[in-house]
Amino acid sequence: MRHGKSGKTLGMGTAHRIAVLRNMAISLVEHGRIETTLLRAKALRGFIEPLITVGKKNELSSIRHVMKKLPNKLCVRKIFGELSPSFVERPGGYTRILKTRRRVGDNALMAIIEFVK
Repeated sequence: MRHGKSGKTLGMGTAHRIAVLRNMAISLVEHGRIETTLLRAKALRGFIEPLITVGKKNELSSIRHVMKKLPNKLCVRKIFGELSPSFVERPGGYTRILKTRRRVGDNALMAIIEFVK
């Protein structure tokens, strides 16, 4: 039984899942949009949007919190310097997921996740 368990495991262990989400978040912050599977895009949205919300408060504690979740100094600078200030008026929903196609190899649903302008 799975009473009280929440969240998507994405078919991998905890450490692997955290590493995959961190790498996808770094790519999303660097490039602005990435293509991945639909399930991974939905999981990434739940990982990156709280970091943007925390980035709205430009305090030392919020910088440390984001660095703990996303240990890449360039990405953290971009979150606090460019992304979060552009979303100050927006109460949430910083990303957009667009379904694109089915992958040829395994027929997986693919999606593009990008930041809303």
